[in-house]
Amino acid sequence: MMKLMAGKIQSIADSIADEEVDAFTQAILAADRIYVMGAGRSGLVAKAFAMRLMHLGLTSFVVGETITPAIEKNDMLIAFSGSGNTRSIADVAQTAKGLGATVGLITSNKESTIGQIADTIVVIESQRDAVTDESHEYDIRQMMGEHKSFAPLGTIFETTSMVFSDALVSHLMEITETSEGELKKRHTNIE
Repeated sequence: MMKLMAGKIQSIADSIADEEVDAFTQAILAADRIYVMGAGRSGLVAKAFAMRLMHLGLTSFVVGETITPAIEKNDMLIAFSGSGNTRSIADVAQTAKGLGATVGLITSNKESTIGQIADTIVVIESQRDAVTDESHEYDIRQMMGEHKSFAPLGTIFETTSMVFSDALVSHLMEITETSEGELKKRHTNIE
């Protein structure tokens, strides 16, 4: 299963448009503060990304936490949403946009509700019901018997989003010339 997932993630990574990543990166660097959010497991990925942004020295917050301040005009909201239609995420994105913030979206559905208002989008292809993986040239259905999906309920989107966001942090480290030692200085020391 890990090999199947790794192969699928590699295939998705190959399909991500460099222009989308560049625009997303520039929006992050231009923002005064970065707010992240997602629902369910995508929300956990968003929280991990917010932590890494903080380690980079950027000001980041998780939407919904008690210490999250008001969003302002030069801030950026980054939403993780496979469908791009999660109502709670869409409502917050609409509010942030109305307040003048930049909206970034990591999704499988560019034409979604959030996609329609986002300033910058990174599309992570994720066919939730896919049964074949052409990069490995075998039929997953045959290999898995009755199972229709080797990664149920959005697992591929969430896992790929996590890998993408970690890779983006590495890219931001290069751009900002931030060393791993500098990140380590910002890592919590009161655990």
